[in-house]
Amino acid sequence: MKTALLSVWDKTGVVELAEKLAAENWRLVASGGTARALKEADLAVISVSEITGAPEMFDGRVKTLHPAIHAGILARDTDADRADLAKQDWSTIDLVVVNLYPFEEVVAEPDTSLAKAIEHIDIGGVALLRAAAKNHQRVTVLGSPGDYPKDLASLTDEAFRQKMAFKAFATSARYDNAIQKYFSGLEQEDAPINLSLYPVQSLRYGENPHQSAAYYATSPNAKIMGGNLLQGKALSYNNILDLDSAWNAVQNFDTPTAVVVKHLSPCGIASAPQIEVAIAPAIASDPVSAFGSVIASNREVNAKFVDGMGKLFVECIIAPSFSADAKEILAKKKNLRLLELDITAPRLTHDMRAVVGGFLRQDVDIVPPKNAPEWRVVTQKQPSAEEFAALKFAWRAVQPVKSNAILLAKSDGEKSYTVGIGGGQPNRVDCVRISGERAGDQAAGSVMASDAFFPFLDGVEEAEKMGVTAIIQPGGSIRDDEVIARADELGIAMVFTGMRHFKH
Repeated sequence: MKTALLSVWDKTGVVELAEKLAAENWRLVASGGTARALKEADLAVISVSEITGAPEMFDGRVKTLHPAIHAGILARDTDADRADLAKQDWSTIDLVVVNLYPFEEVVAEPDTSLAKAIEHIDIGGVALLRAAAKNHQRVTVLGSPGDYPKDLASLTDEAFRQKMAFKAFATSARYDNAIQKYFSGLEQEDAPINLSLYPVQSLRYGENPHQSAAYYATSPNAKIMGGNLLQGKALSYNNILDLDSAWNAVQNFDTPTAVVVKHLSPCGIASAPQIEVAIAPAIASDPVSAFGSVIASNREVNAKFVDGMGKLFVECIIAPSFSADAKEILAKKKNLRLLELDITAPRLTHDMRAVVGGFLRQDVDIVPPKNAPEWRVVTQKQPSAEEFAALKFAWRAVQPVKSNAILLAKSDGEKSYTVGIGGGQPNRVDCVRISGERAGDQAAGSVMASDAFFPFLDGVEEAEKMGVTAIIQPGGSIRDDEVIARADELGIAMVFTGMRHFKH
């Protein structure tokens, strides 16, 4: 008679699985709450303590940690191992069904105490997973309700047992990593970073057709970007990059805001009291670049928002939700991807980039950052109320633009919007000129945001030629006094933020 050991926190499907096993004459051994659940279902169950001859101890902290259990799991299919078991009057265990205390879920709860976190660190379950996975040539391990087979014939399939062993080791590694991460946070120390990433979807190709690519996530059952793809073709590598850039940019704003991104660069951003008012000026900022772009909204996309897009061809739209009438209209564009994403989900706190020989890790540049210094008007001319509204908007909008980043914006009392964006050039004055070229006649009367200080006078002088009336920048150059004096001569108001927004 084959023996199954069942010891699960998540009891989804465990009774149904046990019923199938019992129907095929398996002996059922279970611990604690699992044994009670099976007995309530009128199944014949042997408790773990009957096998070990020892009681469960310390409120269940010690149940399965016993040689009678682990010898039964780890015994190989050899005469010598069977003889060793027989000397102790122990039996082999052929199936281990186990899932772990929900440590990750518990520590994700706000204000979880250290004592509560510790009580949700699974010891015996991880030991069972690893022991069964190690001996998968003879033993099957099922580490998740999603793994329970419909047909018990799978339990004798070598390929299935190996697949389940791999998943068990991956679960154990992820679990230990979550515990290490939690305690590293308590100690406020730099610690090794162990990432467990799971393949979610293979992509057609990477940035170019000759590059293979796939999307990985920290959870094996995750969706791309954690969202729901409502329609359209599968997302490509480049789509995902652009969507990520647009989504991060739109989250900089509390007011209804639309962001247009092309090749990781925002080409138009607008905020307004209603989201449908924001989309048209966001596109108008650079309508040429907006062709084939992705659009992000931090409010539900409705039919009026879609009307504001006009006939513009876009690859994707990402938003917290889409109204029924918007979905009906957009359904006619079969290739357009619509991605729905929870705007209230926690933002990333760190990002990592691969470099030759290693990785760089940093805090995410959140706007506005914590403990930001007070802004200072450093020129004789004070910004008007309208200019100050535009400067506030421009400072949030410039953050996602590639350095050297220059952004021109306006505010009309109802909405604030970009009129020209320049970035990604080796010198700042070129970006000033590019922003002016994008803006054209709209540059006159605009304000300018610069992600870092102006090292020379030329950037301010170019701004004056365009008709810029106010500038916001971090300050901090050795030539700040000269730049301020030149702004005074040109009649431009200037505000220092004391904090820069480099984005390389």
